[in-house]
Amino acid sequence: MKQPDSHLPDEQLLLDLEGELPAHRQKVVRAHLAACWTCRARRQQFEGAIGDFVQVNKREFSPGLPPAAGPRALLKARLAALAAGQRDGALTLGLKAVGAICAVLVLGIAVSRLAVRREDRTGRQAGLYSMPDARLTPGATVLLSRSVVCSAPGDGNKAVPVSLQRRVFQEYGIPRADPQAYEVDYLVTPALGGADDIHNLWPHAHSAIWNAQVKDALEDRLREMVCDGSLDLKEAQQEIAQNWISAYKKYFHTDEPLPEHRRYSAEPGK
Repeated sequence: MKQPDSHLPDEQLLLDLEGELPAHRQKVVRAHLAACWTCRARRQQFEGAIGDFVQVNKREFSPGLPPAAGPRALLKARLAALAAGQRDGALTLGLKAVGAICAVLVLGIAVSRLAVRREDRTGRQAGLYSMPDARLTPGATVLLSRSVVCSAPGDGNKAVPVSLQRRVFQEYGIPRADPQAYEVDYLVTPALGGADDIHNLWPHAHSAIWNAQVKDALEDRLREMVCDGSLDLKEAQQEIAQNWISAYKKYFHTDEPLPEHRRYSAEPGK
């Protein structure tokens, strides 16, 4: 008798990345990911690949470029087709398909990118990061109990040294970025046990819809829930590290940032 597949289907990993899983299914998927290194690694590979080709396909490079929805839909369709075939070869074939799509996109926009760079006399490169690259910023935490986390003041994150900010910009390929355009943000906030580590930092664009101010509101909500006992600390850390936008949608019951959070005024230093 054929044994049931012990790993998550690729479609579910992609839906989880998009924040489109129903709440009950999302909980099952997150529990599986917490225990399965294979699926967690595959999810990160898909997240990195999608992030790469969506990022280079941003309209900021050229008004004439196609929107990102087309390539994303093509990728989804390809993964769905692969999942319907032989499971043993799905991951290898899926990654090859992603690579082929990326290659076509990169080739198609190379000339536009070069033209933009010639016109950009400031030397800054485009990059609107709402989500970190999981390969560079998987998140990092310190071993703290709920009581220790909740007894510490939650009045702001430790300032990131300028030298460390520069390293973060360098790793993300924007070494000459305008520091005023970004917040070098903690993926897992120290107020929830996040570590002061480069693997827990990324350049969060102020101009993005899902910006640092929106994330601050989520961080405060999760800390309140952890400290009043309605949410486990480890679960809060996992949700914000895996996909903070999905966590925001879940806990604020909305598909878009709430107006009051787009210019969220948290405590100084957040």
